[in-house]
Formats: sequence, structure tokens, C-alpha cells
Amino acid sequence: MPVVTYLNIVHTYISMISNSYLVFSKMVTSFFSIYGSHVVQAPQSGSLQNQKTRRSHHCKMGDNVDLEKCFEVVSNLVSEAGRLIARNNETRQEFVTKSNDIDLVTQTDKDVELLLMDGIRRHFPDHKFIGEEESSGEEGVKNLTDDPTWIIDPVDGTMNFVHAFPHSCISVGLKVNKVTELGLVYNPILEQRFTARRGHGAFYNGRRIHVSGQKELGKSLITSEFGTTRDEAKMKVVNENFEKMAKRAHGLRVLGSAALNMSMVALGAADANYEFGIHAWDVCAGDLIVREAGGVVIDPAGGEFDIMSRRVLAAATPELAQEITKVLTQFYPLPRDD
Repeated sequence: MPVVTYLNIVHTYISMISNSYLVFSKMVTSFFSIYGSHVVQAPQSGSLQNQKTRRSHHCKMGDNVDLEKCFEVVSNLVSEAGRLIARNNETRQEFVTKSNDIDLVTQTDKDVELLLMDGIRRHFPDHKFIGEEESSGEEGVKNLTDDPTWIIDPVDGTMNFVHAFPHSCISVGLKVNKVTELGLVYNPILEQRFTARRGHGAFYNGRRIHVSGQKELGKSLITSEFGTTRDEAKMKVVNENFEKMAKRAHGLRVLGSAALNMSMVALGAADANYEFGIHAWDVCAGDLIVREAGGVVIDPAGGEFDIMSRRVLAAATPELAQEITKVLTQFYPLPRDD
């Protein structure tokens, strides 16, 4: 082969290799310019420990609670307790009084609370409890801490229950770091189950629910209660507010259960609920269910909701809530729950 021809072939191969290298270089540069921020790099010495240290500043006790398991366990327990309530609701129940002759407790209240608390303790022995019957005694725990705390009303609507009136329910909420993470309200007589997990929405018998969106008091159906005391000062305020609402609202309803009243707001069946004199176990679950359904829960005077204050106002919209605060005569029950 002539030398000239040989040199031309070598030159051609060198040119091809050079061009390929340039194309490859451009491809690599382009790749890192687009995906460089997502490329996993080997951590520098001590970086993992630094990340853990930084995270620890944002974590509080209870952040590692298995909420999926909590929800599963309590759902099963509530179903079991519901069968007990439904069975006993077939006939009128014997009862004893607590603070007065309309503040009632039955053996079913005690049995359901024990069933729920024992069942939860088996799975979560370090969790705390605030329960209606548990906390009503002299040694009952009422202080809310950052510890995972179950707030339980075994039978909300005991007056209804002793008369076999089918509006009673189990109300269970779980707070972690004083934030409500899950709530269940279950009326086993009518098979009404309301559930919510923080950030996951609210559900009625498995169906996603939303508040009505009503903004005007004159078009709103309002729920409230007479309560479980006949204190003269309180009854004066209760009757005064009923009179005001009867004149201004579209309608007024009293179901006999704070938890079910709030659940009706979440369902969109009622537009607002207010009450003075309730307890933390009456409203813990309902508070979350309403908010996860898109509603608001505030203090009846317009401030931030305080679960230990024994005061609540839940509404479909902030506008409706604020209109109601301007109408209500205020009452501050004592003692507080804490």
C-alpha cells in the first residue's frame, strides 16, 4: 500500500476518534447540567451524623408513633365496643348519676372505656389516656402532655343511650405532641362511622366528606346542646343563645351528642355547631374530623380553639364562624379540663 494512502487512512481514524470524544464530552456536560442536583454522591465524613443532629432539633417525643398501626388497632376496638353498645341499646339502661341528676353513667360506659383502654395498652403500653370515666375520678389524669395521648368518650350521648334513643356514639382521638393525629366517631346503632387522620381527609362510612361551604347564618342549620348541668347562670346563657339562633339561623337542632353534632358539620348536613360546657373527650375526635373535611374549629369568642377550655365553635367556613361569634352570649365554664 502506498505511504500516502496509508497516512490518509490513519488521519481519517484519528478524526473519527476526536469527533466521538467531543460528542461524548458534550453529552456528559449536558447530563450533569440537567441531572447533577439529583446525582447521589458519597457522603463526606461525619455528614450523616450531622444530618441526624439537625433532624433531632426538629423532632419531639412521639414523632416515631406508628399512626397506621394506631388507626388499625383503634378501628378494630371501636367496632368491638360498638357491638356492645348496639346490643345494650335495645332496652332502656340502668344508670347512676355523677355531678347531678342529668350527668349520667351506665355500666356500658365503664365497660366500653375499659375495653378500649385495655386493648390500646396491649399494643402501646407507654401511651397515656384522658377518658370521661377514667378522668372523672379524683385520681384521673387530665393534664395533656407531649406523650401520645388517647382522649376517649366511651358513650357520648349517655342520656340518649339510657332511653334507647338512637343517637349515641364512641368518640376517640389520639394526640401526639398535643396535635390531634386521628379521630373516630362511631354511632353503632345507626352504623354511622366518621374517621379522620391529619392530612388525609375525613370520611363517613369510607366515603370522603366535605363541609357545606355555607357562609351565611340565615341559610345555616345550627346544632348545639343544653349540656349536662342545670347551673342557673349557664342555663340563662344557653336559653338566650337558643333564642338568638332561632331568630337568625335557618334552623336549630339538638342531637344529644357533641361528637355527632360536630360530625354533622363535617358531613355537610349541619353548617355549624357551638357549645359551652363540653369536655375534651367530647370534641377531640370531632375537631379533627371537621377540619379534615374543610371546616374550621375555633373558640366561640373568635380566638384559637383550646381543647381544655370546655368551649367550642365548629363551622363550615371562617365567615360563618365569625358571624356566629358576634351573635353568641359568651360563657366560660369552670373548672377547665386541665
